[in-house]
Formats: sequence, C-alpha cells, structure tokens
Amino acid sequence: MDIKKYLDSTYLKTAEQAGISEKENEEIVKKTIQEAIDNGFYLVMIRPKYVKLARKMIDEAGADVKVGTVIGFPEGTLNYKLKLAEAQQAINDGADELDFVVNYPLFKKGEIDKVKKEVFEGTLLGIKNGKVVKWIIEVAALTPEEIAGLSQLIRDVVLQSIGLEHADKVFVKSSTGFYKTQDGKPNGATPEAIKIMIENADPLPVKAAGGVRSYDEAVEMINLGVKRIGTSSAKAIAEGGKTNSDY
Repeated sequence: MDIKKYLDSTYLKTAEQAGISEKENEEIVKKTIQEAIDNGFYLVMIRPKYVKLARKMIDEAGADVKVGTVIGFPEGTLNYKLKLAEAQQAINDGADELDFVVNYPLFKKGEIDKVKKEVFEGTLLGIKNGKVVKWIIEVAALTPEEIAGLSQLIRDVVLQSIGLEHADKVFVKSSTGFYKTQDGKPNGATPEAIKIMIENADPLPVKAAGGVRSYDEAVEMINLGVKRIGTSSAKAIAEGGKTNSDY
C-alpha cells in the first residue's frame, strides 16, 4: 500500500501552545514542510500564517505536495463571514485545500440553518476557486447521533446546493486534535466515529484526523474507507512505525 498518498503531514501548534518562541515554531513548520517534500507526502497542513512559506518552499523544490490550512481553528465558533475572509486570504497566499472547523456548537444548539449557511458559503468559495474543502466536525464533542446528523447535513448541503459533480472535493473530517476531553477519552478519530461518518457522509469522502499515530492505525482507517489521514506522525507512519505524538 502506498500510504504516503493518504497522508496530510500536520503541524498546527502556535508558539504559545508549543511553549517556544515564534522563531522556534517557524523552524518546526519549515522542518515539517521539508519533510513532506522529501518524503513525497500528499499534503502539508499548517496554520494560515505559514501558507506563503509552504507555497514558496514547495514551488522552489518543484515538489508535488499540496498546501493545506485550517480555517476558524480550532473552536469553529468564528463568524462565518470572518471564516470566509480567512479562507480567501489563504487562497490568495497559495493554499490548495481549506479545512474549515464547522460551527459544531451551533449545531448542538439546534441552529441548523446557520450551520447550513456556513457550509454552503465556505464550500462554494473553495469550489469556485478550484480548491478542496474539508469540514472538521470535532467528533469528540459530539454524540454518535450528532456525528451522524452533522455528517448528513454537510452531505446534503453539498449534494443539493453545490452538486454531486463536486462531491469528491468536499470532505467530512473527524477532528482538530485540539479538543479537550475528560477522563482520558480520545480527542480525535476513532474507528467507531469514522464508521458513522462514512455511513452518513457518502458520497463525500472522509478524512481521519487526530490520534492516528502508527502504520497499523493508519491502515485500519484506510480499510474502513477514509481517503485521507491528518497526522503529525506522517514520517513514522510512512516508515511503518509508531510515535507518541499528541496529534
């Protein structure tokens, strides 16, 4: 199995979250980008402020690595118009893929029309600009019924308002990897959550993110049907190993 084509090599910590300086954090970002180039990973996923840097490094290397970034990250509660502005800037800076955090707190409150509006506008912006769009639903914050319902909502908005012909360019993604859970519960992708997502998002593809740290775990996710895997352990996974990374 060519597992590299599934891997979105990811580094999304701020300097503050990592407990280091801005300069040190940028060096980790550069290392992550270079690692993606050297190993031929499908994509490198970084914060919006680093999109220009990633685009420059990849283009100068003549590499076939996509640039992905996150929008409204990690809480998802940013007003959708601000999310659209952030996404447009990322497009201008050279991003290939936009991973929006859907406003799942609104979904949990039952404000369905607002969530549908956000999904429609964000997806339309991406598709009109030839980009892949992913919607992070944050499975650790949802019940199994909510995982199913939010996956269905995204699917229905895309199919009814964007079109089946674009379905393969709009993913439902499991997690940010930054959600704080209690009692040591998983904060990212689990087989149980992924199964629910795949059943309810089809024909939209699913991306597993958060908690995939070994080759065996990655293969398990692929066998379940995911089309992409977001991980900070891409190199270890590609080499058939395992890490203790927290994302």
